Parts: sequence; structure tokens; C-alpha cells
Amino acid sequence: MGIGLLLWLLLAKGLSMEGAVGATFSSRLIHRFSEEAKAHLASRGNKSSVLLQAWPQRNSSEYFRLLLRSDVARQRMRLGSQYETLYPSEGGQTFFFGNALYWLHYTWIDIGTPNVSFLVALDAGSDMLWVPCDCIECASLSAGNYNVLDRDLNQYRPSLSNTSRHLPCGHKLCDVHSFCKGSKDPCPYEVQYASANTSSSGYVFEDKLHLTSDGKHAEQNSVQASIILGCGRKQTGDYLHGAGPDGVLGLGPGNISVPSLLAKAGLIQNSFSICLDENESGRIIFGDQGHVTQHSTPFLPIIAYMVGVESFCVGSLCLKETRFQALIDSGSSFTFLPNEVYQKVVTEFDKQVNASRIVLQSSWEYCYNASSQELVNIPPLKLAFSRNQTFLIQNPIFYDPASQEQEYTIFCLPVSPSADDYAAIGQNFLMGYRLVFDRENLRFGWSRWNCQDRASFTSPSNGGSPNPLPANQQQTVPNARGVPPAIAGHTSPKPSAATPGLVTTSRHSLASLLLICHLWLWLSC
Repeated sequence: MGIGLLLWLLLAKGLSMEGAVGATFSSRLIHRFSEEAKAHLASRGNKSSVLLQAWPQRNSSEYFRLLLRSDVARQRMRLGSQYETLYPSEGGQTFFFGNALYWLHYTWIDIGTPNVSFLVALDAGSDMLWVPCDCIECASLSAGNYNVLDRDLNQYRPSLSNTSRHLPCGHKLCDVHSFCKGSKDPCPYEVQYASANTSSSGYVFEDKLHLTSDGKHAEQNSVQASIILGCGRKQTGDYLHGAGPDGVLGLGPGNISVPSLLAKAGLIQNSFSICLDENESGRIIFGDQGHVTQHSTPFLPIIAYMVGVESFCVGSLCLKETRFQALIDSGSSFTFLPNEVYQKVVTEFDKQVNASRIVLQSSWEYCYNASSQELVNIPPLKLAFSRNQTFLIQNPIFYDPASQEQEYTIFCLPVSPSADDYAAIGQNFLMGYRLVFDRENLRFGWSRWNCQDRASFTSPSNGGSPNPLPANQQQTVPNARGVPPAIAGHTSPKPSAATPGLVTTSRHSLASLLLICHLWLWLSC
């Protein structure tokens, strides 16, 4: 943690230069075991005492042992990943159940020895993988309560897994030392999500995640990877009412997320992709860095998957003063925009759509009634990024399929205003794309893709054929994907996970981020 402070001081220095036109960025590099690093660590008080006691003497055998261990781990993670890609042992296919399971995307994963299957919600906005476990208060796991499942859901029981063990409070990945009485006590956890009063809590365990490889080193080879997971004994809020009843797979950039652990172990490159098909299914692939022809934009120097949007475009018009920062959040069902941006977008959309606006008991303000006898032209919506990169929203509206049987069509623009000054780009705007979270190169990539063809998820150098869609293509009302919350009666959806504070970036601060992130990887191994 002391080293992390030093790195953020460097980042702050880079950010302070943001206003200097043509300035040259420079910064001092501080060795992880230097006296200056030790002094900063000591300034943090008692919490650093254990690290200071273990501080190696310069040029001692322990000093070189630690450096060598760091080099070996870094080589495994960055240069010599054991597998090109990995995916969950049940195939890596993702599923979308609409309103029945809170409009989230899910995949089956196997944990433990012998392995037990769990249907977990995918969430790029949080880090923790947790599953219901030794339950005090959990959602129902009976398939009969959901009407979309062909089997009951499972509960994790650590005592029945031969490879399960408690993560002790003294472990470096246990962040809640203040709740521990001793270093050997089981590490507790509690994750608070942005949905009202929604959380998961319990204890942290280590166990095996069952994966399969399809790469250059092996064909259909089974892999058992050590991972950190939460034994979710008590859930609250939405997690008791249909959202993630069998757990959540956090895919964030934190140290305990599955992608981070797989990359740190040298199993894959530090990247993953989620492909969300328009037919309500898709695929998740660990180690996937995308295709050479994909579009991309850099992540901002924030501990979350944040990107900078230059403008929001409605039809052929890119609206002025609609620059904002956005969290790419697969755990959010729908999309939220900063209020000022939201007002500009919905006003322009309302001008361009050829349908009559109506008032519904709805989670969304802008709903419409159009005659079924005419083609409803929906103005395309796009996110414009730097360097002429654009992200076309494939299915910008939700509509009531029951109204198709009548002489009219009811549909809504499923976008809501946010009280925050950043956007949350949810699953409804991400559909139809292979989404690449390239943590190695700090970029978010996207391309139109056939998500069902797992063989097409090859490395960037080996090919695969993207299917781009012209940015100026007009879109019509898409096929039904189920009843939206406005009709089903759920409360207004919220982003799934709390997000750290925002930092404005520039080319100068991005350069400092690249330096710091690579240095951080070296220091933390």
C-alpha cells in the first residue's frame, strides 16, 4: 500500500501538468526497496509495521531473492502466458434471461473438487467472485422460482471441496484487517453495490476454478486455476429478489478478480472479452486481446473500466457539450447518462423519431406509440471517441412485444439520468459486440462479431473475420427481447457496483499512467 501511495503521487504530478501546452512530462522513478520508499511507507503509521520489519537490506540475499521472484512472476504474466485463451469449463457461453433474472448476463462456472456448477452474473464493475455459501440469508436456489432455468442452482460448501481453504487475515489479498482479531483468522468480506441496500458478505476462500483451453499450446485441455472467492453467507437488496441468485463474477481490474489472478499466475495475457449477441446469448473468453481491425479507445487512469466519450451522436448530429466519462459496466442492465448530457440526448432523439410520445408508468421518460402499419425509423445512437473512433448502439430501444399484435407499437428509449457526473454504459448499449478489456495495453476494444463461433476468437495475429456495421446505418425497431422493466414492474435499474472518484485525463497524464501501471505490475508481483 505504501508503494501504491508513491505511484499515485507520480500520477498526481503528471495530472498537474495537464494545462501546460506542449509541456514535456518527466518524473522520478523510485525503486521499490529504496530508502525513500521505506520512509514514505513508515509515514503511514502502524499499518505498515509488518512490511517495514520485512524490508530487505540492500544487496542482501533476501533483497536479490525478492527482486528475482518479481522478475519471474512478471515474465510469466507478460511475456510467456501458458495459454492463448481460457474459458469456463462448461463452454463460456453467456445467457440472458430478461426480466426473470434482472436483465443481467450470466455464465456457468465450475468451482471446487469435486466441481460444483454456479450460474453467475457477469459484472465488469466489481472485483469479487462470490457464490451463495453456508447461507444465513440467500436468494431461493430452486429453478421453479425463476421459470427460465432447467435445473436448480447450487450452494457452495467449503467443507465438501478438497481444494478449498480459508484465506487468512494475514494474507496480502485480505483488505479488512481491522475486522480481524488475529492474522490466522478467516478473512471476512462485504461488498456494497450501487443498487439500493444491495450487498454480499461472508468469508473469503481459495479454491479451484475449472477452465478449458483452446489455444496454441493445447487443444481442449482442462485447467484448474487457483482463485479467490467469497463465501456469500448473507445477501441483501436485489440479490434476494432475482439479481444474481447464484452469485456474481466480478471482472474488474482489482487484484482479487478472476482475470487478474489468471494473468498474475502466467496462465493468460492480461485481457479478457465478453461477446454479447443480439439473440440473448454470448461468450466470455479470458486472455482474448481482440482482433487487429477492432476499434479501440484508451482506458482513463482510474481504477475502473472508464473511457472518455468526446460526444453523443443522435442520427447524423453529434451533440455539442456532451463530453463525459463513462464506466463500461457489464453488470448494469441499462445505461445511465450525466443529467446534462441526458437532457440533450433525449431532446434530440424526441425531435428525430417519427412516433408520438406517450406517458407510461415506466422506468423511462421517453416512450412512444407508433402505428404498426408504418416502418418506425429510430435515429441511430453513437458514442464518439478520440481519433474518429465510434461505437454504434445496435439496439437503442426496448418495446412491448404484446403491442405488436395490435395496430400500434409501444417502445421506449431505455436511458436514465444519473446523479453522478459520469455515465454507466450498461448491457443494453453493449449488445452485438465483442468487447475487449485489454488491461495489458490499457485499452477498451470492440468489433461486430459472431459470438457463437468460439473458433473465431483467435489471437490478434492469427486472424478471424469481424463483421463491421456502417456507422450511418439507419435502424428500425428490433425484434422483441422480452418485456422491459417499465411493463414488468421492477424498480428503476441502477449500476451494479460503486465506482471510485473520477480524474480528468490528457495525453500527458495518460503517458504517466502507462509508466505507472507498468511499474506497479513490477512492484506488486
